[in-house]
Amino acid sequence: MSLHPQVKALYQHLGQKKLPPLQELEPAAARELAATEGNFSPPPEPVARVENRTIRSAKRSIPGTGGEIKLRIYTPTGENPLPLLVYFHGGGWVLGDLEIADSCCRHIANHAGCIVVSVDYRLAPEHKFPAAVEDCYTATEWVASYCTELGGDRRRIAIAGDSAGGNLAAAVTLMARSEPEISLCHQVLIYPVTHYNFNTESYRQYAHHYLTKPAMTWYWHQYLSTPADGENPLASPLLATDLTNLPPATIITAEYDILRDEAEAYGERLRQAGIPVTITRYDGMIHGFVSMGAFLDTAAVALTEITTALTGAFRSK
Repeated sequence: MSLHPQVKALYQHLGQKKLPPLQELEPAAARELAATEGNFSPPPEPVARVENRTIRSAKRSIPGTGGEIKLRIYTPTGENPLPLLVYFHGGGWVLGDLEIADSCCRHIANHAGCIVVSVDYRLAPEHKFPAAVEDCYTATEWVASYCTELGGDRRRIAIAGDSAGGNLAAAVTLMARSEPEISLCHQVLIYPVTHYNFNTESYRQYAHHYLTKPAMTWYWHQYLSTPADGENPLASPLLATDLTNLPPATIITAEYDILRDEAEAYGERLRQAGIPVTITRYDGMIHGFVSMGAFLDTAAVALTEITTALTGAFRSK
């Protein structure tokens, strides 16, 4: 399918701004540019309750060293105990914060009827791999431990993330598999990064679309201390030798996205391991489209698929 007309209009809008490529900026400047010019989300929905909290990791308890992890908890109207979703934002492990995922988390909370806990994990390059994975796992562990206090149901905890956040969700799911205290009922991976590799067909075809190959190369360079880290399954989940005993998955991909093939390959690996998987490729769309509801109508379609999948997963428990 050709590029969707609304995506073409978005490209025209961005072209008029003449913004510099993020990979040509220092990380701090890239974060500022992304925060001011990169939000294409629709207006945030009201949610019954939104609370900001800070948790501490026992592994990093010294102030100023990453021992504190900020969370934003969205609680919809509904009778307790409610199901829960732990959400990790995108941004190439370098950009993003709680604000970038705010609109999406509000929508999911309301339409899936679940408490959403959004995680502000440490960013690279100040904090290299596996710092983000550690924070996301700690937050997931915390949600499992304090779900009753949150008004949640420990039997119904799911995990989700987009782009780099999808990578972190997949990694945390792998880690949680051996932890009896964390039982995940579903994973939603939205155009996730799954492999430190730039040689797929989608990389060759779409290297200069919204998420470019130079940008993704830059993100990986910021995230990893050495290329050898990219061989670790917690950085490249596609390289995990064993994908059994993981929760069912919903995987969203975009046709015009360099990450399309590796995301779909991960879904196929899960399927081969006996995991129920739904993989939906949205034709004519680009990386990040689910968070671009202010410009792209298809974002609402994908969000409906996500909330429907979560609702079904929660009801099955």
